[in-house]
Amino acid sequence: MCGRFALTVDPADLQDAFPEFAFPAQGAPRFNIAPSQPILALPNDGANKADFFVWGLIPSWAKDPTIGSHLINARAETLAEKPAFRSAYKYHRCLIFADGFFEWQAQPGMKSKVPHFIRLKSGAPFAFAGLWEHWQHADGSEVRSATIITAEPNELMATIHNRMPVILPRHAYAQWIDPTPLFPIALKSLLVPYPAGEMDAYPVSTLVNSPGNDRAECVLPA
Repeated sequence: MCGRFALTVDPADLQDAFPEFAFPAQGAPRFNIAPSQPILALPNDGANKADFFVWGLIPSWAKDPTIGSHLINARAETLAEKPAFRSAYKYHRCLIFADGFFEWQAQPGMKSKVPHFIRLKSGAPFAFAGLWEHWQHADGSEVRSATIITAEPNELMATIHNRMPVILPRHAYAQWIDPTPLFPIALKSLLVPYPAGEMDAYPVSTLVNSPGNDRAECVLPA
């Protein structure tokens, strides 16, 4: 799964990295983004404009928005089957921006796990494949939420965990956020592990275990 990630880049630098998109000017560096918090996502609504969504998908048909806490990730293998995801997979896809994510590695004979920070070797920001939805309160107000798609791990991630978030290559962005409804057969080839040779991972402090810790020390090598 992917339960924490980071977006530490300055908004101006993020805009420079993705000049084809529009980003909010505000936004402090985030070193430990946790479920239920705002995440920066770009929906496939044709506007090419990113905004903040709640992390944890709330399907439009949900009676209780707390369902989102159980839907922070969506398995690539079952997107077309699960009621919570199959409509969004066809109609509501998004890019979720990050420059690293965390995963916890089990240690033989130990209950505690070692957190790792995983990023591109270049240090550049990137985008996860995501799904988004809009959910309406009884009072008419709307919540826009999103989930991160996960897949089987690449060779690097397999030494840490048995899943990894889907990082889309740049050439796949246009297809993924195409506003046209797309069927699984057109998208399946995009939902694969990112090349391990382009990624880096290292242990970090257990500070990241608490979502209350959102500071630079979370992403520094332990």
